[in-house]
This record gives sequence, C-alpha cells and structure tokens, in this order.
Amino acid sequence: MKKIMLCITALLLTTIFTACNTTTKQKEITLSEVTRSVFYAPQYAAIELGYFEEEGIDIELQTAWGGDKAMTALLSNKADIALVGAETSIYVKHQNPNDPIINFAQLTQTDGTFLVAKEPNDHFQWDDVKETNFLGQRVGGMPQMVGEYVLKQNGIDPHEDLELEQNIDFANIPSAFLTTDAQYVQLFEPTASTFEMEGKGHVVASFGEHSGKLPYTVFMTKTSTIKDDEEMIEQFTKAIYKAQEWIDKTDSEEIAKIIQPYFEDTELELLTASVERYKQQDSFATSPLLSEDGWNHLQTIMEEAGELPAHAPYNELVDTTIAKKVMQQ
Repeated sequence: MKKIMLCITALLLTTIFTACNTTTKQKEITLSEVTRSVFYAPQYAAIELGYFEEEGIDIELQTAWGGDKAMTALLSNKADIALVGAETSIYVKHQNPNDPIINFAQLTQTDGTFLVAKEPNDHFQWDDVKETNFLGQRVGGMPQMVGEYVLKQNGIDPHEDLELEQNIDFANIPSAFLTTDAQYVQLFEPTASTFEMEGKGHVVASFGEHSGKLPYTVFMTKTSTIKDDEEMIEQFTKAIYKAQEWIDKTDSEEIAKIIQPYFEDTELELLTASVERYKQQDSFATSPLLSEDGWNHLQTIMEEAGELPAHAPYNELVDTTIAKKVMQQ
C-alpha cells in the first residue's frame, strides 16, 4: 500500500511540475539590433532587469552591424523583431513587399552621433569644418542624413564646402579616423567618449541637439507577425516601456552598471559618461509611442539628403495601437 501511495504521489508531483512548466513557458524571440551602442541602453536594461522575462519572453539578441543586415534578417525570417532606423522601413515599402514592415515602438528620439575633431577646439563653430576632410557615415543611413541636415542648417554644403568621405563600412569608421588624415568624424557612444578620454579625438558638437526630435531607432516587425501574434508584440512593448520609465528616473552610473555586460571592454566611468551625454540631450525616448510630427521630420531630413523615394504615410508604416494600449495599463 505504501509503495502504491508513493507512486501516486510521485505521479501527481510530476503532473503538477509539468503543468507549471507548460504554463510558464517563455516565448523565444530573436531580436536583431542594427549595432551595439549605449544609445540602446533601455533595450539592454529591459533584458538585464528581467522585464522581458516577466512578460514571458526569452530574448535572443543578435547584432547585425548595419541597417541593411538587420532588415535582411527580419525579411528572411532570421529575426522576429529588428531595432533599426525608421528610414529602412520606408526604403522597404517602396520595394512593394508582400508582407510590409511596421514600426510599433520607438526607442530613441534624437540622433545619437557626436562630431569628433582630431584637435581640441574649445570655441568650435560649424564654419570650422569648411575645407576640411570629414569622415561621414554610410550613404542613405540616418547618421549621414542627419549629419548633412545639420551642416545645411548651419550654412554648410556638405558636398561643396568640405571633403566628405562616405565609403567606409560602419564598423570601420572609428579606426579609419585614427589612421587617415580625416579632421572630423561622426561617432556614436561610447566610441566618442573613449577617443576623448584617450586623447585621440575631442567631442565638439552633438548632432542630436541640432537636429530635433525624430524616430531615430525603432522596433519594427512584419505585418503578419502582428496579425499572428499581437500578444507577443504587446508583451515585448510592455517590457520596453518599463525599461524606458526606469531609464528616465535612474542616474547614469546605475544605468551604466546594469548595461555593462554589453560593453565588457568599456570602463564603468566611461560608460557612465556616455549614458549621461545621451540623458542630457533626451536621446532615450520616454515612451514607445512614435509621433506623427517626428515621422514627418524624419522624411524632411531624408528628402533634403535626396534619399526619400516617395512620401510614406504615417498610418501605413506606423502602428501606435499597441504602444497606446501598453501606456494606458
């Protein structure tokens, strides 16, 4: 009798354990980020603070090292969600995809690059870049388009008033600045602060401060993914929103400590300075909601750079339904 009771108890425990496992099974999501940057601190915080896990999501994070590569991963089903510049969804739209790409949550709301000079200049003026060798970003990408926009706003023709180099791969731009005669370069953090701390460059201006608010980096997915699993997209957005609120109310050093696993070669002091730069210029979006004004400003910048294929209506490529629902909960 005792043996029978033990067997029944063991069976019941096994059944309960199995049921619990089934109930709490995490959804696996592959997320392709365009690059690795302090700029994306809320995303890393959402992972490290367990916000995705709380929402039943297991994130596999991949770094694409390029907007085209991140979008290719999304289009070829190698990623469920991509974190990339909103302009890529506009480029894809005009290729008439069978399964359109939709922007559903904003992560950053300004440009994230800084103008770095080889020589210190405590009294920098934008005219100082005239007749210099300027190492720009990839043609058609937001960093380059914003760079040209800001230069034009300050009375500089980027293709006439300076030597603009745009033929360097994104990942190789920092090393190219060090090994060529380029006098200025656009860099993200923490590279900009690293160069400054090592005496290899000097931050003289912020493109984010001079270009205004825009949906610079956005989470996007296929229309079919939202249709087939809207709950998953909602859970994902909820985790991001929690992280955005945490970033907004947390000091830079604490943020740096949380995201440091993603920047193992960067000292905490340097990482803290990088986070602080972005917080000071309101680069981190405080909510996932992508505004229509920001979307239109994005297209203005693209048009001035000669890279806008055609106007892309806000209501066709942006879905705010999930973001609004999450923010009301």
